[in-house]
Amino acid sequence: MSQYDFDLFVIGAGSGGVRAARMSATMGARVGIAEDWNLGGTCVNVGCVPKKLFVYASHFREEFHEAAGFGWSVGDSQFDWKTLIANKNTEISRLNGVYERLLDGAGVELFRARASIVDPHTVDVGGKQVTAERILIATGGWPNMDDIPGKEHITTSNEVFFLEDLPKRAIVVGGGYIAVEFAGILNGLGVETVQAYRGSLFLRGFDDDVRPFLRDEMIKKGVDLRFNTTITSIEKTESGLKVALNDGGVIETDLVLYAIGRSPKTANLGLEEVGVELSGKGAIKVNEDFQTSVPSIYALGDVIDRVALTPVAIAEGMVFSHNTYKGESRKMDYRDIPTAVFSQPSIGTVGLTEAQAREEYGEVDIYRSEFRPMKHTLSGGEERTLIKMIVDRASDRVVGFHMVGPDAGEITQGIGVAFKAGATKADFDATIGIHPTSAEEFVTMREPAPQPEAQAAE
Repeated sequence: MSQYDFDLFVIGAGSGGVRAARMSATMGARVGIAEDWNLGGTCVNVGCVPKKLFVYASHFREEFHEAAGFGWSVGDSQFDWKTLIANKNTEISRLNGVYERLLDGAGVELFRARASIVDPHTVDVGGKQVTAERILIATGGWPNMDDIPGKEHITTSNEVFFLEDLPKRAIVVGGGYIAVEFAGILNGLGVETVQAYRGSLFLRGFDDDVRPFLRDEMIKKGVDLRFNTTITSIEKTESGLKVALNDGGVIETDLVLYAIGRSPKTANLGLEEVGVELSGKGAIKVNEDFQTSVPSIYALGDVIDRVALTPVAIAEGMVFSHNTYKGESRKMDYRDIPTAVFSQPSIGTVGLTEAQAREEYGEVDIYRSEFRPMKHTLSGGEERTLIKMIVDRASDRVVGFHMVGPDAGEITQGIGVAFKAGATKADFDATIGIHPTSAEEFVTMREPAPQPEAQAAE
């Protein structure tokens, strides 16, 4: 009989924590898990799931307008925010139930309480102490906010999914994918939308063809982009919120939505007291096996601040479970992770940016295509699509793939499989395209773009 109550105790029932708990339990471990919020974590409750539902909702206004080019007469349309919120809440409740049934079915004991670490093998759960051979922390992240006068009037991505009314005017602050996505959502729903970012161009870290291309498309759709712009104060007035900017300008708005990043949720867990080492940003430091500086304590997901994506946390949970309870030696591979940004138009990307590829491989060939999708030949829409492939010239291997356009995420998922298989440009060239699709462009691009030195000489 074990000297501990559990073989594994998980703190945090988000996607990574739930997967690790379930898999470990099915491998014979006695597992407990604690969550003082909703099951499913950020993604299910205030992240990817409700956000994607909002993205769908925001597309209809444009679709109604474009339907006329195909012979449809669409009458006056009306959007009801409360209906969207109610239906979204119903779906999230359903998913919460699914997560609970999955845990129960695997034999995981669920504690609906806040947990903190007492010592390397003891957890306080809502005032009750339980012991475990191993403790796994999967508490995720939490939105950041600027410390400015009037910060109490800021809304974050945690609260925006529960607004009672849709604002008429909004400012979205930030330049990452969450900010870009919400600027598109609000604009699509008819909100007069400003996006303010402190840098010269948003989506830092994405390919340098993708970033300006999306900027131009968003401007065409009516988003007021303000770069090199920060908010210095927010004041509540009778007519809304008065927002002061660093350039001396003032904007009147109804909503100030901050999406300036998220920080690991590690405060008040007792980590420092038991000797768990943290980074300067508060992330938990772990080795390749997700083990912290305290051998019996592990961590994964957003709380370790490696790649903050739900499927990554799930994959980390699988690696942890298989290595710990099946004696395997898996290693998490963070290279070539397909990623989508549900901006409008959307972005799909996998592999290296052009700058990264040139630094790593030296000589690369760039294949780039920009076109108006077939749908817009009748719809009258001005939206354009960008497709880009980066090829290592020495091996012919495709090392970067980037797309801006409809269904970019769906297309990129398939390309991600090709990347893992080590596909070459010759493999793409030998593949028959599906016509007419935007995706066929990836197998029909034959001529590389001129090299930078050739362009400079022109």
